[in-house]
Amino acid sequence: MPKLLNYFSIFLIICLLLIACRSTTPPAVKRPPLKVACITFVGYRPAIIAQEKGFFKAQGVDVELSYVEYAQLQQADFSAGKYDGIGLTLGDFMILSATHPDMQTVMVVDETTGADVVVAQPQIKTVADLKGKKLGANLGGFSEVFVTEMLKTANLTSDDVNLVKFDALEIPQRLQSNSIQAGHTWEPFLSEALKLGAHILYTSKQTPGLILDLVAFRGEAIRSRPQDIRAFVRGWLQALSYWEANIQEGNALVSKTLKIPSNTLSLEGVNLTDFEENQKLFQSTNPNSIYNTAKKYADFFIRTGNVTRIPEIETLFNSSLLNSPS
Repeated sequence: MPKLLNYFSIFLIICLLLIACRSTTPPAVKRPPLKVACITFVGYRPAIIAQEKGFFKAQGVDVELSYVEYAQLQQADFSAGKYDGIGLTLGDFMILSATHPDMQTVMVVDETTGADVVVAQPQIKTVADLKGKKLGANLGGFSEVFVTEMLKTANLTSDDVNLVKFDALEIPQRLQSNSIQAGHTWEPFLSEALKLGAHILYTSKQTPGLILDLVAFRGEAIRSRPQDIRAFVRGWLQALSYWEANIQEGNALVSKTLKIPSNTLSLEGVNLTDFEENQKLFQSTNPNSIYNTAKKYADFFIRTGNVTRIPEIETLFNSSLLNSPS
């Protein structure tokens, strides 16, 4: 009997210890959502589908998604610490990295193959007609590089035109008011410009590989939350596959979320880059790699005095967080 009591006492003590341990174990700390801001360009819209269809959550991460029309405001807010991640063009990323070197690109979301356009007033028939005219572009970023490439086709330089700093959404009204005679924009602002009588003068189809859109995160987020960022990438790529297989439903989700007409949601002129294409773009030995294109932008911005120095290009890209959605 004493032996039985001893066993019972030991069992009781173990039970009490287990209860005590369980009661003192702190609850799991819920991680805050990843805050990511994108502009309204079509290449960033898989994020809307990932959010609305629950792909981010299914992959294990909460995302707080913001869509911003003014790229300058978006980048200023990122610089101020409002967001963990940002969707922007490669050219704008290179400029931003000059003042915020502790950030890295984790994924290329698209290459524009005609979606970026220069629209012009009816009397501007050719690029050569721009000589002496006002040309609107978001100066100090990829937009300036794009229009500079366009001018080269007519043996013109930026000195031959009057470059005026305007964001893409301003171009239609600026054309109508004759503040400019041509300008760089994209949908949904392109459709507005065409309705007001402008026509397409030049497109990114003529600058293959130049305009890449990407998602970058600040270094602090990459170091402290790598699994969340991997989950974000998986959710995005899952949404891309879903959209390509369900175009009408995907367009409806985007149209409802952004409150824009569905007829401005065409994927024409945009190559949305999947996992395999990303792998190729992140290969430094690939002549069309993101590293080589980044160097073109870096050289341009330094030569034109937009920046004095840019971080080592190899430090700005992180393919370790890129992974297949499967």
